[in-house]
Amino acid sequence: MSENKGNFQRTETIAQLFGVSVRRIQQLTQEGIIKTTKIIDEESGKTVRRYDLVPTIQSYIKYLSDKAYGKQHRTDKEIELREQKMRADVALKESQGELHRLKTDIAAGKYIAIEEVKIDYQKFFVAFKKFAISLPSRLIGMISAALDPSEARRLEKELADEVNKLLGAFVIAGIVEPKEEEKKHGTKKKKNSD
Repeated sequence: MSENKGNFQRTETIAQLFGVSVRRIQQLTQEGIIKTTKIIDEESGKTVRRYDLVPTIQSYIKYLSDKAYGKQHRTDKEIELREQKMRADVALKESQGELHRLKTDIAAGKYIAIEEVKIDYQKFFVAFKKFAISLPSRLIGMISAALDPSEARRLEKELADEVNKLLGAFVIAGIVEPKEEEKKHGTKKKKNSD
């Protein structure tokens, strides 16, 4: 509590001096721009809060000056929120730019529909499967002159079984994770050392 040495004034007097409402003076006090001091009222003998005239005027002038020159009192939280907003605005602009670029590329025909890709892959794999299945008979046809017929049929069957097994693993690997398939069949793929 302060001794009554300064020129202490009531809220109404300060509001009249500054040309603002009593409520605005209370807001300025809550914001910490101007400060009150506890004193003992000479009339009632009670402790009251009053404004010391000179420091209050100086604080208010500094506040107005800072406000005029863009140096308003900002809390750390306010500054942090402004920075977050700026980062979010930058991210939004970047994503809008990326979206525009994608739309432009799609309109220019640089991208194709997923359905078209699926159909193309299906056609390719059907053709590949037919080719792979025909390999054993084509190979045996090329070397059949050097083999007897029973050996040629046995070799053709082994090659066909191997191709079918590889095609089955190929299809399963496209649908199921390789580790799940290894657990199911109890086999591990050998790693290539090259």
